[in-house]
Amino acid sequence: MGDVKKREYRSRVREEGARRTRQAVVAAAAELFVTRGYAGTSLNDVAKAAGVSRPTVFTAFGSKPALLREVLDEALAGDDEPVAVRDRPWFRPVWDARTPAEVLDAYADVCVLIAGRVAGLFEAVRQAADDAPEAAELWSTLLRNRRAGAAMVVEHAAGLGPLAHDLTTAIDVVWLYNDPAHHASLVGGCGWPVRKFRDWLADSMKRAVLDDGPPARDSW
Repeated sequence: MGDVKKREYRSRVREEGARRTRQAVVAAAAELFVTRGYAGTSLNDVAKAAGVSRPTVFTAFGSKPALLREVLDEALAGDDEPVAVRDRPWFRPVWDARTPAEVLDAYADVCVLIAGRVAGLFEAVRQAADDAPEAAELWSTLLRNRRAGAAMVVEHAAGLGPLAHDLTTAIDVVWLYNDPAHHASLVGGCGWPVRKFRDWLADSMKRAVLDDGPPARDSW
């Protein structure tokens, strides 16, 4: 039994060490992809920034495209736990909302949270998509996933009350607004406070999607 416990302990230590290494690589890669671009970042660069060897990076992720996908997955979710975005605690207010307006208010919070983590990475992928087929494929996936998220939210809202448009149009509109590029432009580029951006996003979606959307806020 003593030997078994020692082996289990050593296994846990190795697993935790491997996870810390992966986290260091992902963090380094995220920063480099944003600051240098996808094409301007090599696995050697990532390994050096993370303080590990290139073979370590390759063993953990296999390729630069796979590393980019992992960086995006963790940025979208907030960590490396295998839990879907829709099942995250911070998404729960969307499901708990009782009216379409409350759904869109809660979804605005979700969009702001995610955009703050991924806006730079999305732009890196968009720029790389012109020249790198793997980035173009990933960019198409990101667009589809954003629209799937919009559809999920709009369909939930429609089950709680009337919308101003047909379901497809409402999904299109929310898909337009959930683009992290808006956060990058208004918060990152124009210096809007995050709260101001959040209120603009929530009110814009409600005015566009609901029959009785709120009037524009003078505080914008």
